[in-house]
Amino acid sequence: MSKTILLIGTLDTKGIEFAYVRDLIAARGHRVLVMDAGIFEPTFQPDIRAEEIAAAGGSDLTALRDANDRGGAVAVMTRGVAQLVPQLYAEGKFDGVLSLGGSGGTAIATAGMRALPVGIPKIMVSTVASGDIAPYVDVKDITMMYSVVDIAGLNKLSRQILANAAGMISGAVEQIVPAGEDKPLITATMFGATTPCVTQVRERLESAGYEVLVFHATGSGGRAMEALIDGGFITGVADITTTEWCDELVGGVLSAGPHRLEAAGRNKIPQVVSVGALDMVNFWAYDTVPEKFKQRNLYKHNDNITLMRTTPKENAQLGRIIAEKLNMAQERTVLFIPLKGVSAIDDVGKPFYSPEADVALFDAIRQNIGANVEVVELDLHINDPAFSDAMADRLLALISQER
Repeated sequence: MSKTILLIGTLDTKGIEFAYVRDLIAARGHRVLVMDAGIFEPTFQPDIRAEEIAAAGGSDLTALRDANDRGGAVAVMTRGVAQLVPQLYAEGKFDGVLSLGGSGGTAIATAGMRALPVGIPKIMVSTVASGDIAPYVDVKDITMMYSVVDIAGLNKLSRQILANAAGMISGAVEQIVPAGEDKPLITATMFGATTPCVTQVRERLESAGYEVLVFHATGSGGRAMEALIDGGFITGVADITTTEWCDELVGGVLSAGPHRLEAAGRNKIPQVVSVGALDMVNFWAYDTVPEKFKQRNLYKHNDNITLMRTTPKENAQLGRIIAEKLNMAQERTVLFIPLKGVSAIDDVGKPFYSPEADVALFDAIRQNIGANVEVVELDLHINDPAFSDAMADRLLALISQER
């Protein structure tokens, strides 16, 4: 069955390469919708003109040409592509998207790709794909393909790489996902320090007929989970490990940003939440820990990760933040507090055991939590099986209330 592939390109500088890829895709029997994100005259006529993109980005193409400011033009066209691509998809205009580019072209095209739901084929052939691609990919399923050579004309090597990309996007849109047993989806968040708790919660929920998606609370994991919740995929949330807020507050390396813990409440999704691993801030290897923290309680998790114990003051701030975020939820939100410790190393005799810090966290939650949130305090450690069972059972009850 013929599909339509959206090709996002800067046709003023890379028209030859885009025409080559367009023709390869068309030769496989697929339709190609070409969007021109360049600001000067294209080498061939696109289906979606640069004027439309510039207008969607809040500017005028003639003004961009007159200004001759590359950075400003990239910013405008990036906004325009991010605005138009999801609109086109919602209208059923394409089934997958492909682009080629350097740093500017990659920034423009991936802005549109990130605006699309997970599952839609997205391939970016880029000169910067061998470096740090996190800003381009974020938490979406974008396939980054290194171009090896610059995308500057056709040669023996670039023809092969671009042909591979054309074949990949064609194969992706042709792919038929085999039928499976689709179960309602529940998300959970986990760290190594909360693995026993999350594993038991997962097993209990799976035995009740749900499929559990576990996200590692590493910043990108929390953002990916929130994006799926916003995307309408999720039936319930077991947000056990809210540790990413430690890094956001204190300055660690695994922050999920300031909007973590908002999606479930915003979308009225039943959720049980806990304070898993709020005893730790994450840094890379020990020599990367900022000097101002070198006298703190540090724990070498492995050669690449160093953990730092949060202080009572920081825990009080974290408690307020958790309460404020959950107060935004409109219904079906339950917060579980494990009074005997929040992680595997926050226990009697363990390196992060600090009753004073935990009390500061719990007290701040109690003082700031709203009446819309049910709070369950259990005289258990977070990794105690009874704590896991209580969370799982309560989530199942919340979900059943919705039906």
